Amino acid sequence: MAPTAKLSGFRREGNHWFCNAGLPSDISVSTEGVTFHLHKFPLISKCGKIAQAHEESKNTFQKTLTMVLEEFPGGPDTFLIVIKFCYGFRVELTARNVVLVHCAAEYLEMTDEFGEDNLLSKSETFFHKNILHNWKDCILALHSSEPVLPRAEKLHLVGKCLNALSMMACTDPSLFGWPMMMYGRFQSPGGSILWNGINTGARIRSSESDWWFEDISYLSVSLFERLIKTMQARGIRPENLAGAIMYYSRKHLPGLGRWQGTRQGGKTRTVASFSLTPATVNQRVLLESIEKLLPEKKGKLYCRFLLGLLRVALILNVSQTCKDSLERRIGMQLELATLDSLLIPSYSDSDSLYNTECVEQIVHYFISAESNLTAFSPSSLDLQASLPSESLRKVAKLIDSYIAEIASDVNLKLGKIRRLAEALPESSRSLHDGLYRALDIYFKAHPWLSDKDKEELCNIIDYQKLSIHACAHASQNDRLPLRVVLQVLFFEQLHLRTALAGCLNALDGEIVAAAPAPATALAGEIVQRDGWVTVVRENQVLKVDMDRMSSRVGELEEEFSKIKQEMKSVTRSHSSRGSPRLVIRKFGCKLVPRPSDAQPEPLDRTGSTPRASIEQARRSHKSR
Repeated sequence: MAPTAKLSGFRREGNHWFCNAGLPSDISVSTEGVTFHLHKFPLISKCGKIAQAHEESKNTFQKTLTMVLEEFPGGPDTFLIVIKFCYGFRVELTARNVVLVHCAAEYLEMTDEFGEDNLLSKSETFFHKNILHNWKDCILALHSSEPVLPRAEKLHLVGKCLNALSMMACTDPSLFGWPMMMYGRFQSPGGSILWNGINTGARIRSSESDWWFEDISYLSVSLFERLIKTMQARGIRPENLAGAIMYYSRKHLPGLGRWQGTRQGGKTRTVASFSLTPATVNQRVLLESIEKLLPEKKGKLYCRFLLGLLRVALILNVSQTCKDSLERRIGMQLELATLDSLLIPSYSDSDSLYNTECVEQIVHYFISAESNLTAFSPSSLDLQASLPSESLRKVAKLIDSYIAEIASDVNLKLGKIRRLAEALPESSRSLHDGLYRALDIYFKAHPWLSDKDKEELCNIIDYQKLSIHACAHASQNDRLPLRVVLQVLFFEQLHLRTALAGCLNALDGEIVAAAPAPATALAGEIVQRDGWVTVVRENQVLKVDMDRMSSRVGELEEEFSKIKQEMKSVTRSHSSRGSPRLVIRKFGCKLVPRPSDAQPEPLDRTGSTPRASIEQARRSHKSR
């Protein structure tokens, strides 16, 4: 260990550093406005650049050599470490200064030609043995390389850090068999936790796949972009890359996480447990760089993130290429979007509250683009896969809800609603109730519209696809033009006829098995409205009663014809006993009145029936 006098061998007076050796200075070196008053021999014996400058200055006959180091890596602080090494003082290399020291040693040409185990080889050895095998130190070294990034890139220090980080991110930290010190010096090579150097036997629990998100979020945009590309080339799962990108974006774009309600505000996972100041980023450059890194995948949370990214992109006024790319990505998975994330405010000078042009463009991308995106794993981003036809119906329902939500905006133009409604094909909507509801809200918020404008807007509705509930509401809606109401009434009558016919057939059990399902569903829907079930059942009961009455009348006619024949035979055999009417009265029967007789009496269900009278007459005749 160096003596205490050597440790304090330099002193600072303002912007000047002096050596406490007691000898007069014969060389002065300046960098970034700070001057070091030093001695030639310690520097010439270690630094090739200073030795060359000394050889060139021999012919000038100057007692003191003056040098200015332009763009010196690390500035005065790093140069102080270099001169301490040249004077033989103790120099401690750490993860925070090793990259700067290595670049400074390369700048001053401190190779082994000017001394064995010189600073360049010493720093390089420390970098390979201590930095590249430790996640925390690798992050710190990469973060410290940003001020000297071009030179560090030239010396391949940045590429080595990126490769090491990508390799460690692919591996579970608890599975590392070598002493990587991922959790500091309290972990044994086998992964067990140490306490005072004693192996406790307890192992660090296996971390989740997002354990490295927080640590890399401290990097600058350029380094983060290069790290993600390196990880992608190494084959890290796309959902992990997307998660890291989403985490980084929410951290550096404050407007992104404010409305999404994500869980990032909770306890963050980190392995390095160090304090770093997040890099200062240009948000517009960040967003345009992030968009290029996004994987071509689809997922529910991922779609919500893309919509939030588009919202921030409109605020930051990014390039049109970036905006179009985000809209295309969203359009290819629009069926996974939600209404609240689709309500993008208008940040331009437009009078309307919401940016409908952006949503319209997303719908066009959904219709025109053939989505061949593969899904993230369901456990990672909560994907809900669906068939193309089902996706189309979901998007149609979403757009109808979107139109209904923005319809209350008094500054919303007719053309915007019409273009949004007609952006989807007709086959996407089995019912037009959603469109009718949206137009009704729009007419209520815009009472000054003329009937002509209303009729023009109502042309987007197919009245045959309105349910009986919508037809009933529209037929009594004062906000609709009269011509529209008449069309609704016409189709409502058709629906009623179809529904009643279907219900009667269903109740009679005469429905053919091959009958179309939509008609049956429509019939059931109509029957359930406003007590139609009761009306149909009463009509069916009346029909059954009429059938029974007709069969009863036929039986009575047969009985009456038999009675006539018996009366004729009785009349012939007993003609001397009286008129036929007397004979019939004796039998206890009543004659059917002739037209010339009195008016017919109403049928009394409580009195004796004709069949009972006939039976009584027969018994009287037999006893007679």
